[in-house]
Amino acid sequence: MAITNKEINAAFSSEVTNLPGGEHLNRCFSCGACSGICPVSQAIPEFDPRKIIHMIRMGLKDKILGSDLIWHCSKCRSCVFVCPQDVRFAEIMSAIREMALDQGYLNEQDLRDKGKVAWVERDLCVSCLTCVRICPWRIPAIDEKGVATIDARKCKGCGICPAECPAQAIRLNESEDARLIAACGTAQ
Repeated sequence: MAITNKEINAAFSSEVTNLPGGEHLNRCFSCGACSGICPVSQAIPEFDPRKIIHMIRMGLKDKILGSDLIWHCSKCRSCVFVCPQDVRFAEIMSAIREMALDQGYLNEQDLRDKGKVAWVERDLCVSCLTCVRICPWRIPAIDEKGVATIDARKCKGCGICPAECPAQAIRLNESEDARLIAACGTAQ
């Protein structure tokens, strides 16, 4: 597949390095340690951290920010521990996810549809505080009306709060990752 000049945004790499979390992008020398250790790339072969960094450096902004690939990273940070250059790929992924949201490549509803964030069915919430107490990242909060809310930009989509909500007021769609992983398991 050939890349045309129209697809290249020469400033994209600089945009990423100027973001909090993206400042270490240019340390990468493509050794592949991140790709070798990444559990997501083992389950979803299209997800390759080294390839994603290369695409960012090539200036393929629309291709990256409009892609589902950036939402597959589980932020497990396995790549961070093996990187000899301290590139911090998981932080780069967080930075470009924020960029994709800020620049309108997708919105909160898109994240819900992809199974990347949980949300509260406000009419069902009984304000029991279970979600607030059990979230390891302290993301759910109670708003001024006494109803639980979940910040879509911070939610990890881990599934803990929907599983534990006694009122079943918190929803989380099946993620595309889970569907892809299940498809890989049945293909064998």
